[in-house]
Amino acid sequence: MNANTTTATPAIATAGEHDPFEILDASDFTFSRRAWVDAAPARVYDLISDVSAVGRWSPNTSDVTFDRGAGPRVGAWFSGRNHKDGRQWTTRSQVVRADPGTAFAFVVGGAEDGIVQWSWSCHPRGRGTVVEQSWQLLRLDSVLGTTRGDLDALRDYMTDSVETTLLSLAQWIAENPAVTGRSGH
Repeated sequence: MNANTTTATPAIATAGEHDPFEILDASDFTFSRRAWVDAAPARVYDLISDVSAVGRWSPNTSDVTFDRGAGPRVGAWFSGRNHKDGRQWTTRSQVVRADPGTAFAFVVGGAEDGIVQWSWSCHPRGRGTVVEQSWQLLRLDSVLGTTRGDLDALRDYMTDSVETTLLSLAQWIAENPAVTGRSGH
């Protein structure tokens, strides 16, 4: 596997770890990670926009399905099961960007009043693609935590999850060359 993960520095905040979220700015809680994968951008897009496949790579997501008749297009809704620390819950998400071969994004809770945006972008690099996955907190909600420390911990947990997801995606692509259009190496 030839995957490289780069890191972005999170926003530096002046608030204390225990400050209540009422004084925090949601835009402080965002990050992006990247990995190179051995597949063309169009094929990578097909994989990441097929939300039912995310469970192959994500350490805390499973049973993701588009609503009946929906697919990877702007406005489409899907549900997925998440798990963390022995707890499970289902989320509803809405696709907010679907540019084949380039970018796919969705908002947990829907475009109008969502809480988190997940974005994927594909950039050609050599014979493969640099896949970038981003996580952005859109608004503060006590369900995610009530202090800066809670939200920092959530962002750090999601960062680890994304890094695992990207590395797993790169490995899956390397191990499935027929599915990804590569003849093997």
